[in-house]
Amino acid sequence: MDNTKKIDDVNQYIVISMGDEQFGIDIRYIDNIVKMQHITRVPNVAPYIKGVINLRGEVLPVMSLRLKMGMENDVETKASRIIILRLEQLGMLGIIVDEVKEVLTLDEEDMEKTTSSNGKEEKDSFVFAVGKYGESLVSLLDLNTVVSFD
Repeated sequence: MDNTKKIDDVNQYIVISMGDEQFGIDIRYIDNIVKMQHITRVPNVAPYIKGVINLRGEVLPVMSLRLKMGMENDVETKASRIIILRLEQLGMLGIIVDEVKEVLTLDEEDMEKTTSSNGKEEKDSFVFAVGKYGESLVSLLDLNTVVSFD
């Protein structure tokens, strides 16, 4: 009997916390995780765009994940981080998160797809599935929806 799993059956996510909730970001899109640093404001942008940072000579836009998801504004702590995402359609972009917790490996059977949100909270529309690990649940983010600009 063949017990080997296909690579596609296993997904790794960085678990982040935003307030009391936990979210997962597909590790394939993460370029870097950096400590909070000075963010230069940019005028006339959406409220969830905090500004830009200079990361190794490259200027990157930084987005507040909290504000984009309709949550209260960021409160910077020692645990706050900027996750640098590398996305095909947008290039590199930073998102501010409250805390980076751990790397989580999920099999397909540990993930349950969510239905489209009809009148639910705004942040629920950014979630494509819920991952189960142990007794905990983590909402898996659809990055294309999260980083889309209105």
